[in-house]
Amino acid sequence: MPLHEIQVTKTARYYTIGEWSEKTRKVIFVLHGYGQLGEFFIQKFKELASENTLIVAPEALSRFYLNGFSGRVGATWMTKESRDTEILDYLNYLNKLLDTILLDLNPFDVEMELLGFSQGCATAARWFEVQSEAFQRLILWAGYFSEGISEVVSPSHFADKPLVYVYGKKDEILEQANFDDFLKSLKQAVPSIEIIEFEGGHQINTKVLKQIF
Repeated sequence: MPLHEIQVTKTARYYTIGEWSEKTRKVIFVLHGYGQLGEFFIQKFKELASENTLIVAPEALSRFYLNGFSGRVGATWMTKESRDTEILDYLNYLNKLLDTILLDLNPFDVEMELLGFSQGCATAARWFEVQSEAFQRLILWAGYFSEGISEVVSPSHFADKPLVYVYGKKDEILEQANFDDFLKSLKQAVPSIEIIEFEGGHQINTKVLKQIF
């Protein structure tokens, strides 16, 4: 049977911590992982916020119950179903959000950085691919790409832009993947990559955050 698609307007949520004014000199976009919500994910970055630094946490467009048909809710950036369409949808959403944030800021006075965690790494990398001129740095935290980083972003962007990869030595999610080969492929694709490891699992580590920012 034929497939039909239409475009609709959807209301998206995002959260901010820090100063959003003429004093703002740095904006850090943080993209959550699978099953998380922006409201709670952004709390992990509250110590980075200040009168000069704004943290922005977009929330993925699709939400679902984490267990059964009630209770806690999480969000996901995409699934395998209508994959390409979902990618285009979230890129359009994130681009519109970027324009919204910049409305009240002077882009020439503001440094913007992008961090993705877990599933949010692929989203962040794809967004960086289309907005590389807007962002000064990309941080990928506990992400994994089965076909390598070229699957989501061109390594050529990092000839003059820093790429940071962070992971926990006891990450129970990455342990299930062919992680050693993945890490090797990252280093081969982007020789300038900065790799940071810490004692911990599949989580954001506050001490490492302060080290990075």
